[in-house]
Amino acid sequence: MPTRSNQWPGACHWRLSGTDVWLDASGAMFVPAASLLVVSDLHFEKGSHYAERGQMIPPYDTRATLKVVEAAIRKYRPRTVLSLGDTFHDGRAEARMMAEDRQKLIALCEAQDWIFVLGNHDPLPPKAFRGRAVDVISMAGLRFTHEPEGAGWHVAGHLHPCALAVSEGRGFRRSCFISDGTRMILPSMGAYTGGLNVLDEAFAPAFPDGFDVFLRSGPRVFRVPVSSLRADNQPVRGWRLGAKA
Repeated sequence: MPTRSNQWPGACHWRLSGTDVWLDASGAMFVPAASLLVVSDLHFEKGSHYAERGQMIPPYDTRATLKVVEAAIRKYRPRTVLSLGDTFHDGRAEARMMAEDRQKLIALCEAQDWIFVLGNHDPLPPKAFRGRAVDVISMAGLRFTHEPEGAGWHVAGHLHPCALAVSEGRGFRRSCFISDGTRMILPSMGAYTGGLNVLDEAFAPAFPDGFDVFLRSGPRVFRVPVSSLRADNQPVRGWRLGAKA
């Protein structure tokens, strides 16, 4: 049964493959045994990527995402930050970063040990930011990879899980953590990233025997009954699109 902590308000405890983890409303996961903060699918500079292609949206997604990451670091004070792939939206994202955002990320990478898992959007290591680049890494009894594929993985990202949950006749769509107690897929923390409903068939290979869902809602993470979940194409009275955090 998930529990709460006075030390990390709003976070939800979960036992993942024998390791204690804390699921934070920011979308990050903290592993106390390794003093490890895991963030996923930040997609820095997605806004500028779209702007280059003529879709003019405010170019401040990187700054907004960095604020969320920085707040999670202040909260948990980890020795190591592991970015679980797709840290950058594309291969030219670093070059498009505003100077202030670049300096902020440089400072964060200098203050902690950073590990960059390479993703499908950023298959090459970052050039300007200190850290170790890997395809797969094991820490604290958990194996981290970007995509939930193959045998032996425990924590992945890539799919941007979201859930539409119904309570008292109203639906709430939020990004979420999804886990079966052995494996976990983290939500995307990028300000401009969308989400894939956990009832989509893309999640079935990762969780053939079912899963639990932990919604991000405001300052808290809370577990919701699987029976309350609905597909996005199911009509729900008064459903609301939720904020990412």
